[in-house]
Amino acid sequence: MQSNKTCSLIEQSLGYLSVIKNRSENTLLEYRTDLLMFFSYILDSRNINVINKNFSQVDLEFIKSITLNEMYSFITYCQKTLNASAGTRARKIVSIRQFWKYLKTKAHVIDNNIAEELETPKLPKRIPKYLTLEESVRLLLECRKSPRDH
Repeated sequence: MQSNKTCSLIEQSLGYLSVIKNRSENTLLEYRTDLLMFFSYILDSRNINVINKNFSQVDLEFIKSITLNEMYSFITYCQKTLNASAGTRARKIVSIRQFWKYLKTKAHVIDNNIAEELETPKLPKRIPKYLTLEESVRLLLECRKSPRDH
């Protein structure tokens, strides 16, 4: 069981991202998972026991008490302990930033959005994948069967 108040804020923010920002179901699922993992980490770091995933201690006052240093500490934990990639860490940061932005600009329940100062890690550039000459010829030959694809 999770606290209705906190989960309500999380669900409201995810609803906003879904309806207004048109985020996909997978994105919303990942954001929800990231936020619950973040709150769980903060509770653990403050030695507050979470029994059966009950987030009743995570109320608005608790959220207001979270510092930027704790946010960075969570990202460090993801990198060093969970071996999360730069892309995964960046998404977790975006999840946190989007939630705090919602709390300030849409729900109007906090005065200061400290998460906007949270920086994302530099993402490595991906080398494009390309087809070999054989694969290109095979693709073109396959396309001949369909006028639309050709």
